[in-house]
Amino acid sequence: MGKYFGTDGFRGEANVTLTVDHAYKVGRFLGWYFSQDGHRARVVIGKDTRRSSYMFEYALVSGLTASGADVYLLHVTTTPSVSYVVRSEDFDFGIMISASHNPFYDNGIKVINGRGHKMEAEVEEKIESYIDGTFGELPLATRVNIGATTDYSMGRNLYIGYLISQATRSFKHMRVGLDCANGSAYAIAKNVFNALGAHTYVINDWPDGTNINRNAGSTHIEVLQNYVKENKLDVGFAFDGDADRCIAVDEKGNIIDGDLIMYACGTYMKQQGKLNKNTIVTTVMSNLGLYKALDKAGIEYEKTAVGDKYVNECMVQNRYSLGGEQSGHIIFSKHSTTGDGVLTSIKIMEAMIEQKQPLSKLVEPVTIYPQMLENVRVKDKAAAQEDPDVIAAVKAVEESLGDDGRILVRQSGTEPLVRVMVEAETDEICKKYVQQVVDVLVANGHLAE
Repeated sequence: MGKYFGTDGFRGEANVTLTVDHAYKVGRFLGWYFSQDGHRARVVIGKDTRRSSYMFEYALVSGLTASGADVYLLHVTTTPSVSYVVRSEDFDFGIMISASHNPFYDNGIKVINGRGHKMEAEVEEKIESYIDGTFGELPLATRVNIGATTDYSMGRNLYIGYLISQATRSFKHMRVGLDCANGSAYAIAKNVFNALGAHTYVINDWPDGTNINRNAGSTHIEVLQNYVKENKLDVGFAFDGDADRCIAVDEKGNIIDGDLIMYACGTYMKQQGKLNKNTIVTTVMSNLGLYKALDKAGIEYEKTAVGDKYVNECMVQNRYSLGGEQSGHIIFSKHSTTGDGVLTSIKIMEAMIEQKQPLSKLVEPVTIYPQMLENVRVKDKAAAQEDPDVIAAVKAVEESLGDDGRILVRQSGTEPLVRVMVEAETDEICKKYVQQVVDVLVANGHLAE
């Protein structure tokens, strides 16, 4: 991770740690970098519903066109739609303005390369050096070389059409709940499910610039749980602010997180002969219960660092077809290069309809282990994690848990936090062992004041 760009782009509080000047310079550099040797770069930009997204959009456009790039605006759309349009319509790169599941006052700049993947780290490093003034001056485009800006809302419609084409069956007679998180999904998800014939029930689809993710969407799944039960729906899907993740709710109101989604879709894909190399890619945060269930189902798995970026890299390198995170970033590599919440919901519907089973039945073989995660704000993430006493405390917990649980201590990619996670057979055991490690962090003076 760099100074500004983390595992999910350049993210920060709008006009505090992520400013208009930052956005302008990102645009200036990328417009110049991709417009070399007489080539005029073509870039597509999407944004979510945050109040500050318009501000950053205009700043990026100013920088890009000043460097000679032509800009095409998708307006409010999802992150996976930007990825899709970049690779299907032959753009040089794309930019999504979003802070995903964060509150409205945060925002972010996600840069997507010409193949629809997250931009290479070496390019991000060069952007950072330009922002800090160590890269040198860049020439300004003049006269006919100045870039132009074009409304490209049709690109969003192309993506909607693509999603509809991915369904193998009509959703007729299915009662489906959609929680759009007052974010990007509001402009896409309902249209897709209506076109596929579902009886669609939609909540949190009235964005006002400040209500994105507020008591809504995949980070507040209890809202959709209650809605599904109250309206006796067959299934519900909750998205985050930029709709690159999906958490489902079954017909009983139970949460179906990313781990359970991967199990339901992975076992179905295995039956269909579509699970490449019989392997699912997970992160180290996936639940122990998932692995035990995959073992019984005869499915292999790999574990990566936390972040759908790393899941995708592993999938590309090994040509795997399914991977994701517990948080709901699910990647179907045949159809997408990034997590796609609406596509994930379509794939879950396919597994349910083709097998004639409710979602609760599809995930029944998985027994999720209780999990406790404690975020500890520290002065120095590396020093805290590398403290010999902390390492010893973690080792002691590992030995105590044996094969009946696990502990994971890792640094946050975006905040000054050390995350202590324990999975075990009971909540009490989880709490006990998390506290043992946190106590060592406190005793050795690592906590931030």
